[in-house]
Amino acid sequence: MACNTRIVRTRSADPWWNLAVEEYLLEQVSQGETILYLWQNDNAVLIGRNQNPCRECRTELLENDGGKLARRLSGGGTVYQDLGNLNFTFITGSGAFNPDKQLEVVLEAVNGLGIAAEKGGVCGLTANGRKFSDSAFCFRKDNACHHGTIYVSTDIDKLSEYLQIAAGDVTEKDTNQACSHVVNLSELKPDLNVEVLADALTEAFRKAYASTAQVENCLRKCSESRAALEELYCKYSSWAWRYGKAVEFDKNIENIFPWGSLEIGFRLEDGIVTDAVVYSNAMDADYIEGLSVLLKGCKFNSECLADRISAAPIPGSMGADVMTDDIVKWLRDMDF
Repeated sequence: MACNTRIVRTRSADPWWNLAVEEYLLEQVSQGETILYLWQNDNAVLIGRNQNPCRECRTELLENDGGKLARRLSGGGTVYQDLGNLNFTFITGSGAFNPDKQLEVVLEAVNGLGIAAEKGGVCGLTANGRKFSDSAFCFRKDNACHHGTIYVSTDIDKLSEYLQIAAGDVTEKDTNQACSHVVNLSELKPDLNVEVLADALTEAFRKAYASTAQVENCLRKCSESRAALEELYCKYSSWAWRYGKAVEFDKNIENIFPWGSLEIGFRLEDGIVTDAVVYSNAMDADYIEGLSVLLKGCKFNSECLADRISAAPIPGSMGADVMTDDIVKWLRDMDF
């Protein structure tokens, strides 16, 4: 039986506009509907919702070269994107959220092009042992978004040039080694281009969802949605959204956990936390935001902070209990 589906393709290469379209679709999707949204960005770095841009990206270099920094809704890490990359987004009601099925659509498309691909890690896809795709998730009320990258012919040199490894003392060699684990699909299939892959993804989506949907090259009722999209564009292009508030912290603590990095900056007054900003590449962006709010007003003492977090568990979607346990143990072990 055919599902209620849409396939949307934007020809814009502006990351701020494309993210605005994505959020608009996330807000508008109906229960029982599944949308495949295909989009590309040109010379852009996309950071996760709770990441510190200055720790993840050489922002001045990127912008001097005409590139754009963008912050997405989901958690996870930083990616570089150009026109050799194709982004996919699956948007559904939360009851139909099925990332395994959605990744199978991507695998079906890539394998159908003659490239042996498989899942690698929690959200990644690999070919010949190297990653060509990574994905992340976010939720809005009763709706869910699963989006990811597919490297077809991305400029890996620029990826290495603009991105930096945030945690610990790193060298240029470390960054180059991280980039060596990335592969363009065109390296494995030289005649492949983004348009061919987009067509393959469209057909794999139709097959998986018994869909007869045609590709929409713009949003339906585009004139009616324009005002909402312009408002979202203003958000995504704003300094406040991309860089966050400029705060000089009195204390910083940071650590690496199995689920991601964590950096907490504290503003203090008479030993009390008056403000806290939490940076992380953890997939569960909602948990990280909740953690930041929870710490305000607490005494700046490792035991007090740990007690506050353990006594008021923070709602999250992906392993929140594990994250809480790890952070509480870390704080108690620090003993400040």
